[in-house]
Amino acid sequence: MVGVKVRSGKHAGGTSGIAPVDLALEAADQAGLPLMAHIDEPPPGRSEVLPRLRRGDILTHCFRPFPNAPVFASGAVRPDMQLARERGVIFDIGHGMGSFDFAVARAMLEEGLAPDVISSDVHLYCVDGPAFDILVCMSKLLALGMPLVEVLRAATQAPARAIARPDLGTLAVGTVGDVAVLRQRPGRFTFVDAVGASLVADQRLVSDGIVIGGTWWPNEAADHNETERFVAQASHTHVEVAARHFGHRHD
Repeated sequence: MVGVKVRSGKHAGGTSGIAPVDLALEAADQAGLPLMAHIDEPPPGRSEVLPRLRRGDILTHCFRPFPNAPVFASGAVRPDMQLARERGVIFDIGHGMGSFDFAVARAMLEEGLAPDVISSDVHLYCVDGPAFDILVCMSKLLALGMPLVEVLRAATQAPARAIARPDLGTLAVGTVGDVAVLRQRPGRFTFVDAVGASLVADQRLVSDGIVIGGTWWPNEAADHNETERFVAQASHTHVEVAARHFGHRHD
């Protein structure tokens, strides 16, 4: 066990408000573990969740769009986000289907509030867009101006540190020798965020393969570059999405 996760918000918690966060925080405190707090739409509001998070706790979906966005309509970063960063709260992307907004990301990056962790939150609602996979998510941050070294650190070393596993996410002698071999592929790529906005980039990250336990596994589809699809699926059930993804449906 590396932490406690709580899903707070109208979609995850209905009318329970801030109560799930308080219960999860008490459990995390008792276990001596960090808390990861999911936020979607209020209630509860971001302003209720953030002050409760401690140093080392994680706010996921940190660049989500309105409502519960970390920035004002003007683009100014909300003070509670600044205070949370100063307090040591970890900011995690958690892209998913509805939790990454290019305009929000630009505003946060301009204020020096880059994400600590880049994660895809891939599930059936977003594996066919807009998140696709972790490399697409990393490529979006590159396109927004985040330096390559910081992007790589946010997908490897930083998440390992967040779960107190310094043996992961590094190539130091004596650590686990699992390696992803990535390449910056030039071209013209259109990325889409969770609200349907587009961003054109001149490069993207692709994987030529991975090494796990000393065995090389080549990526036979390294140059597959689907990044543009965006299908709003909010009105679809999980059964419908699963049927479309796996190609089976029984009426």
